[in-house]
Amino acid sequence: MTVNETLAIYSNYLVYGAMAAFTVSMIAFAASFAALRGTDELPAESASTDAAEQAGGVAVATRVATGGPAVDDTLPPGRRAGNIGMSTMWLGTILLGLGVLFRGLSVSRAPWGNMCEFAMASAFVLALLFCLLSIKRDLRWLGIFVSTSVLLVLGLAMTVFYTEAAQLVPALKSYWLLIHVSAAMICGAAFCIGALFTVLFLIADTGERRHADGRSYWLAGFAKRLPAAAKLDSMAYRTNAFLFPLWTFAIIAGAVWAENAWGRYWGWDPKETWAFITWVAYAAYLHARATAGWKGRRAAYIALVAFGCFVFNFIGINILVSGLHSYGGV
Repeated sequence: MTVNETLAIYSNYLVYGAMAAFTVSMIAFAASFAALRGTDELPAESASTDAAEQAGGVAVATRVATGGPAVDDTLPPGRRAGNIGMSTMWLGTILLGLGVLFRGLSVSRAPWGNMCEFAMASAFVLALLFCLLSIKRDLRWLGIFVSTSVLLVLGLAMTVFYTEAAQLVPALKSYWLLIHVSAAMICGAAFCIGALFTVLFLIADTGERRHADGRSYWLAGFAKRLPAAAKLDSMAYRTNAFLFPLWTFAIIAGAVWAENAWGRYWGWDPKETWAFITWVAYAAYLHARATAGWKGRRAAYIALVAFGCFVFNFIGINILVSGLHSYGGV
């Protein structure tokens, strides 16, 4: 067995190890989310913070009064499970990153030359982005949805999309592979997080509206554990707006690469067409947000349609449609 074959095998082992870690993370985040106690006045995130401060103050005061050490071992509901979820999320992200690295080393190229590798690398970017965002703000309430999404993408990568490590087809042997595809992966990961914010916003907004009207809601318990709808709406908008210029760059970079590979900048290939449709959909969303009367729920529906276009471009085109981009290994 050659060194490259050994690295490819180790890459698979690392990915499977990452999937095990993400599974533990998903379960821990689910337990943490279930233990949250949402309120009508405060988002679950703020309520948890206040509960931590109050519980910590009581614990310290009790120990000082009794002569014991002033050490706070009292955690708000779900905090311990959330900490386990974040720790295993980091572990899974590191293992997956090593798996992607070993995959690239096994073929001496960027490890996203087919659908399997693109899915693996995209899952890594999604997990890493969540971990980095969690450094500055408490996003444990989002962890169950991110870890589930990462597991879903990795499951597809290792089953439906799986391809043995191999060299690139001639059309992909270009430095534009690193530029264009890496930009697309970052956009895909961020668009996924933006879509999660959007779905959760719709749930939270429905819960708030029905609570104000005195009507029941079958997801009321779930909605109360989420941040305020306005906050989720703002987070979704900022995420999509921040990544839209990068998606624009990814399309332009793809056109430049197409000219180098096929002698034309644009040929209305299915992949190119749906990348443009995705761009138009996100542009419509941003325009809707800037237009009076189209904020909130109606703009959120446009955002979900835009993300659906991205997912179809990522999966559907490679499976259902043949074209110049049909070298994804599926």
